[in-house]
Amino acid sequence: MFHKNKLKSNHSRSSFQIIIFSFLVIILTGSLLLMLPIATKDRIVTSFSDTLFTAVSATCVTGLIVHDTATYWSMFGQFVILMMIQVGGMGVITVSLAVMRAAGKKIGLWQRSTMQESISAPQVGGIVRLTGFILIATAIAELVGAVLLAPVFCGDFGILKGIWYSVFHSISAFCNAGFDLMGIREQYSSLCTYGGNVLINVVIMLLITVGGIGFITIRDIKTHKHRLNRYSLQSKVVLLTSLILVVLPAVYFFIFEYGDMSMGDRVLSSLFQSVTTRTAGFNTQDLTQMSESGKAVMTVLMLIGGSPGSTAGGMKTATFAVLFLSAITVFSRRNDVECFKRRISDVTVRNAGAILFMYLSLFFVGGVIISTVEGLPLLDCLFETGSAIGTVGLTLGITSSLSLTSRIILMVLMFFGRVGGLTLIYAAFSSSGSNNSRLPLENITVG
Repeated sequence: MFHKNKLKSNHSRSSFQIIIFSFLVIILTGSLLLMLPIATKDRIVTSFSDTLFTAVSATCVTGLIVHDTATYWSMFGQFVILMMIQVGGMGVITVSLAVMRAAGKKIGLWQRSTMQESISAPQVGGIVRLTGFILIATAIAELVGAVLLAPVFCGDFGILKGIWYSVFHSISAFCNAGFDLMGIREQYSSLCTYGGNVLINVVIMLLITVGGIGFITIRDIKTHKHRLNRYSLQSKVVLLTSLILVVLPAVYFFIFEYGDMSMGDRVLSSLFQSVTTRTAGFNTQDLTQMSESGKAVMTVLMLIGGSPGSTAGGMKTATFAVLFLSAITVFSRRNDVECFKRRISDVTVRNAGAILFMYLSLFFVGGVIISTVEGLPLLDCLFETGSAIGTVGLTLGITSSLSLTSRIILMVLMFFGRVGGLTLIYAAFSSSGSNNSRLPLENITVG
């Protein structure tokens, strides 16, 4: 028994390490490609620090940038960025297994286990079929999104450029990346010029939402459709939590932030801001004009992020839901955390608490350091670090002016937010064996 546990621990740790290593390889490769003169419109060699930041942001589907994507990078550079977004969004391991399947290679238990860890699948069984489903679902969603965006972009930029813009923004939205090509109108403007365009807003919101709820949930929806009682507990929690985290912030933005707009634009902007804030990174309104309360609400939403096994980052909606349910359990003096007539394990609750502690610690410490180094307001810096660790990409306009020290902090946070806190911790600190002994129990007073 001890031998089996030890092998399982080593095997699991190797899976976590290979996930991290795969992301690092893609980032380094992308950084070197972006350094080529052909990657920029002016045919210059971009510094490694700038290309590394861009590669980390793209692979970790964040959207924070130091150079405007449309005006600085050439078509080749934009294509490299888009490929990093696609691979980072679907997951490096997912893409690798797809290539192995296409090459006719056998996928062993170790690869299946690594894939399970990569996409937060509940079990190893059926993981190869799930990989195929992820590829098909991604292709369909991005293709449909591009087709729906094409009439507007082709009308504004011509056929060829319009198609490229449609494909780029569809992939960027589905992967919750937030990269855009609207800098040709105004640098770093995101989708502000389309703030009143219903089609662009609705399509981008749908792509963000579908990409952000997770492939396990998408499969449940495809399989069971309207029969909600057959959904897995995770899918039920993800859908309910996501709905709440869209509606409540949208109501706040509608009442307190966009009161000077027409009713239609007010509804559209409020919904878009609520959807995009949790990990997508697009914006249709000037964020610098928001109140400090609005920025604080957005920061909380960015920290929560998307859902497990999705293209999004952050500490995840399921983590937030488990923490909320755990608090309700304590308040009601019950022994077990329950949801939809199911009991949630103590291990899950402890993991959720650990994830919250890690995210809040890194978010706050990073913000304080950047504020101290740059001499900027703490709220602006916390907004930036929340955007980085939540892999969102929204900014108050300070990213490009930050020093190398601050950029390194943001890169670490982006990588942490995309790969996942527990993945990094398990890869670095997992013990080589299991220890089932228990120390004497003694209580301490909390609260």
